[in-house]
Amino acid sequence: MSELRMPGLQYVDHAAYTVPDLDEAVRFFVDVLGAEELYRSRRGPDEHFMPANFDVPADAVLELSMLRMPPNLNIELFEWATGDRRTEHPRHSDRGGHHLCFVVEDVDAAAAHLAGVPGVRMLGERKEVAGDSPAVAGNRWTYFVTPWGLLMELVDRSRVADPPPLVGPADWTRPTEKPPEKSETS
Repeated sequence: MSELRMPGLQYVDHAAYTVPDLDEAVRFFVDVLGAEELYRSRRGPDEHFMPANFDVPADAVLELSMLRMPPNLNIELFEWATGDRRTEHPRHSDRGGHHLCFVVEDVDAAAAHLAGVPGVRMLGERKEVAGDSPAVAGNRWTYFVTPWGLLMELVDRSRVADPPPLVGPADWTRPTEKPPEKSETS
């Protein structure tokens, strides 16, 4: 094991995204993507806590929503208010660029559905990976942009002959509970 490896790391708990309008983003995740909102929370302003713990200005205020996306993902959405908030999204090619990808049964059906959702912008036609990437040849995918500008991807791996061991349903197991330790009595 590498000396740099963090001890005790177990698994990813959630992915988080900052959105311009929390209510709009939560509605999209719930109504379009099937998420369940678990809770909301607010924090700030706090001249000591916010800069020290979030690396944001002291006047920053956040509201967050934690969502559960069955069967395996929690998404935390943040809406921030601060005097110097930037509003442009990084492009996919910019430092900090990012996207969220969902596996779907049929990428064409999912893309057709999303094309009818107000504010969603589909990026090009559906693509299929060819022989230039033999490990995932047959993979079908497309990108779309949410109404507030978050880049997302749809992928359908059902046509990949021998897919690499990506995380997926066969790998999802609940951590086993440790049996209670026996106490010695005198």
